[in-house]
Amino acid sequence: MEPTPISTPKSNQLQGFLLTRQWRDVIGSNLFRLKQLQLKFWLSTDQGPVQLIFDQQPAVLFIAARDEDKAHNVLLRVLGVSASHSSVIPAWEIKSLNLKNFNHQRVVGVYFREQRALYKARESIKRSGIEVLESDINPADRFLMERFITAGISAKGELLEEHGSFVMRNPELVPAASISPAFKAVSLDIETDLAGDCLYCIGVTVAYTKSLDSKAGIKDSKAGIKDNKVSLAGNEVIERRVFMVGDLPEPNSPEYLVYCQNEKDLLNDFLTWFSECDPDLIIGWNVINFDLRFLQKKADQWHIKLLMGRGNRTIDWRQSRNDEEHYTLCIPGRPVLDGIDTLKSGTFQFESFSLDFVAHEVLQRGKLVHDVENRTRVISEQFISDKISLARYNLEDCQLVWDIFQKLNLFDFAIQRANLTGLSFDRFGGSVAAFDNRYLPHLHRAGYVAPALVEDPEGVGSPGGYVMESLPGLYEHVLVFDFKSLYPSIIRTFNIDPLARITGIEHEQSFGVKRDAQWDKKETQEVDRELLVPGFNGAVFLREKALLPHIIGELWDARDLAKQKNNSALSQAIKIIMNSFYGVLGTPGCRFFDYRLPSSITLRGHEILTRSRDLIEEQGHKVIYGDTDSVFVCLNHSGQEALAEIDLRGKQLAKYLNTWWQDYLQNQYHLPSYLEIEYETHYSRFVMPTIRGSETGSKKRYAGVVEKPDGDSEIVFKGLEAARTDWTPLARQFQRDLYQKIFDDLPVDDFIRELVESIKSGQHDDELWYRKRIRRRLEDYKRNVPPHVQAARKADAWLLKEGLLPRYQRGGWIQYALTTNGPEPKECKVSAFDYDEYVERQIAPIVDGIMHFKNRSFSDITDSQLGLF
Repeated sequence: MEPTPISTPKSNQLQGFLLTRQWRDVIGSNLFRLKQLQLKFWLSTDQGPVQLIFDQQPAVLFIAARDEDKAHNVLLRVLGVSASHSSVIPAWEIKSLNLKNFNHQRVVGVYFREQRALYKARESIKRSGIEVLESDINPADRFLMERFITAGISAKGELLEEHGSFVMRNPELVPAASISPAFKAVSLDIETDLAGDCLYCIGVTVAYTKSLDSKAGIKDSKAGIKDNKVSLAGNEVIERRVFMVGDLPEPNSPEYLVYCQNEKDLLNDFLTWFSECDPDLIIGWNVINFDLRFLQKKADQWHIKLLMGRGNRTIDWRQSRNDEEHYTLCIPGRPVLDGIDTLKSGTFQFESFSLDFVAHEVLQRGKLVHDVENRTRVISEQFISDKISLARYNLEDCQLVWDIFQKLNLFDFAIQRANLTGLSFDRFGGSVAAFDNRYLPHLHRAGYVAPALVEDPEGVGSPGGYVMESLPGLYEHVLVFDFKSLYPSIIRTFNIDPLARITGIEHEQSFGVKRDAQWDKKETQEVDRELLVPGFNGAVFLREKALLPHIIGELWDARDLAKQKNNSALSQAIKIIMNSFYGVLGTPGCRFFDYRLPSSITLRGHEILTRSRDLIEEQGHKVIYGDTDSVFVCLNHSGQEALAEIDLRGKQLAKYLNTWWQDYLQNQYHLPSYLEIEYETHYSRFVMPTIRGSETGSKKRYAGVVEKPDGDSEIVFKGLEAARTDWTPLARQFQRDLYQKIFDDLPVDDFIRELVESIKSGQHDDELWYRKRIRRRLEDYKRNVPPHVQAARKADAWLLKEGLLPRYQRGGWIQYALTTNGPEPKECKVSAFDYDEYVERQIAPIVDGIMHFKNRSFSDITDSQLGLF
């Protein structure tokens, strides 16, 4: 049946948010039925979901023009004769272009009818010794980036209906302004038996998302499933279901509980419902590699097509090259946001990313089954005897995920991230790809194509951020000054840019100057500063060709505007992408990697930090520490100044530094300064510890009292035991209490002695559990096996003995104790705690870490009673 237009006009214009993208080599509609590259994009629009289809799209790579004849012969051998002079669509073509490579040589484009033909030809061309450029770029990504499209799309064309879906074929596209759509989202969770063999139930909660500002979210964090009702502050649940294997409904079963005869019926009933629900978005907790992966295995087992994509499409699974148990996926028309990945991408930090832990931290409530260690057993018991309770548990998990997304503005963050980067809405990580999306279109319009990725390049691990030697001690009135987005501001100020680097070299060579790369970690000398900006290690940057500073400038202005509008999600997304640019330029996985780029950023940062230290000390203050983009200043004060006066002096010092840098950069480099140092924090009391067992000051470890405007105060710990999850809860709380007493000038001897006595009398046993992550397979630990791995091996041995599956073979988090018989896991601890070991390892180091500044030690305090006799 021929597709029919939806409306009378020949042309429709719509705007939408890009949900998913895919490419396929398909049989074309041409006379010869030749395969051709087709691109498909699903949009969320006011008219509903719309699919954009682009036929007969070229796949392209680039080679140097001097290699054209050689490549031509390779292509003849691999793909056959190019039919460019007949009516048949050519399988490949070589076209002259007004573009150059990074060696300033002219390049030609090699165009293919099929993407897989490009892959096949690429390998043969490489084997012939020809360098291939930009052949790794996904054709759907290239199509969008070359049109400067990220996530917002304006499409003009004829709107048709094909197989129940709205479709535009080959419409005109332009980027639309950043779009913040409302999605129909499904929060999905499944329950299984411990062995992972049986599917018990599938729970779903359906609601519409909203574009959230910084103050929006779940106001009532106690929302939850009560009496079979759902309350979601700010967003109304429109549907909820639990599909569960069961013969007959139990008495008083809620309406949302759907009973299915067996797993096959459960899957079929769920898929029927899912198709009718037609959500735009799926969310969950480890939803890709557990829930959806498990459903796929079950569907395969029962010979059912898992048609969860729009247009009755299956899931496109992609197995990780590095981990055979890890998958990514694409569900056509339905992006999938995993809660853990979304939180990590947004730089949220939690001691544990388990749903129960995060929910308690964010929502002050957690899972309905509180016995974590026996949760799977309880779930199995509920499946057998209390399916209503299991359904409530299943639905509450769905809602916890939903509430976390709402409370932390994760929907809005993901939307803004896609609008900024051009990455797929549900793709996290991908900093290199995000950089390419922003940079390559500008590079092409400047007349260049990107270089090829270099295997094992020189200079990997260029100098990192500058960390000063600290001056250990107990201090009063320490001020912290922070350079706002230091690395992006250095890139912007000093024109650090891949294209500017290679055109800078070309400019100097045109005047007979040959400048080699250096390893001296010094600023490049004898540079024409009217036209060039010196970098480090022999780098120079041509002012007029720099692209990256302008890209950062646009992002910088957008972030300032987002802050003015209190759009925290957009501000955070911009900050993350700006700060990622240095990391991208410093990774060998980036096609633009050259060690002179990252070293010109970090070494300039070293210079800025050390010069700022000197300027501060010239004002009569003492710099006690500095780290990458911050300096810690012990203020020279009279001792009578109020907090407001100290804060004023901090702001004045920041203003002095900013003015000095503006004048210096203008006079010495003819550059405007985008460096901005901010007075960030005032610590009324502060401790900079030493390295344990040494008189040398530590790095990235300190604590201090921050005075709040309301007159209250709090102690901030960085890098110390109180902030480390691999120390016991007892030790962490002890350090907080001890430091509070010392900062308040209270006596501590009795407090320390009483704690030691209470430990040895067993009063703190519940607080003596270590919690640590096993980062490798257990079998990979051969020598010097650490305590947590020893405990994990004991735990798995015990589980096997009990007829259960081992838990730690592939790593994970474990809780264990130090006992008189060595480390033992929480699952099967049988020996007594080794209290002396805890005191020696956990309590004494904390005491000595601060008391030595008072010329005291743990042994002095705990042995003091013996000295009386």
